[in-house]
Amino acid sequence: MTILRSPRLADGSGRGIPDATVARLPVYLRALNSLAEQGVLSCASNELAEQAGVNPAKLRKDLSYLGSYGTRGVGYDVEYLRYQIAREMGQTQDWDVVIVGVGNLGSALSAYQGFSARGIRVAALVDADPQRVGTVVSDIVVSPVDELEAIVAERRIAIGVIATPGTAAQEVADRLVAAGITSILNFAPAIVQVPDGVDVRKVDLSIELQILAYHEQRKTGTTSTTSKEVIA
Repeated sequence: MTILRSPRLADGSGRGIPDATVARLPVYLRALNSLAEQGVLSCASNELAEQAGVNPAKLRKDLSYLGSYGTRGVGYDVEYLRYQIAREMGQTQDWDVVIVGVGNLGSALSAYQGFSARGIRVAALVDADPQRVGTVVSDIVVSPVDELEAIVAERRIAIGVIATPGTAAQEVADRLVAAGITSILNFAPAIVQVPDGVDVRKVDLSIELQILAYHEQRKTGTTSTTSKEVIA
């Protein structure tokens, strides 16, 4: 996953939390949720770091950007820290999302149950294909793309998801920005350009799989070409 523009804090203060730390906050929150479900009331940084799969020093540094929530000799209050991270990430309120592109990927995203548990609500589905417009996907009627601006304005949507072919991605991004969208999650196989003040995160599943294939190749000690073939 690639961050094209730095995310801002939920409170808009822009305190300079590094992008890498922001990317790990959801991991810490997931670990804290797991601990809470197990009935754990407090945990040491070592325990939380192990749950999150990071080293304790990195975890302590990351959390230091948010404030001083740990107690020496006691550790972190799980429920309190969970709330503080959720608050910083804007998860103490619901966020409506519009998905543009209701093909296989867009349909799958609209049906994903994990969004609602994290304060994300798919409020609208939009597509340019007349055969999809008017159909019902995940209990939502698919709207025509010409209604995108009106939908965003009427429902005060701030987050848009691009799930279209790459050739349509830039046009969709332009329309989302013009409609007032300030955060975009881009699944299309294309880089989109947006003005300052608009955050974009790109998710390219094929690249992620290629990276895993590279690591698998390294594990087996095989290569697809020899050095001579590459030079040639």
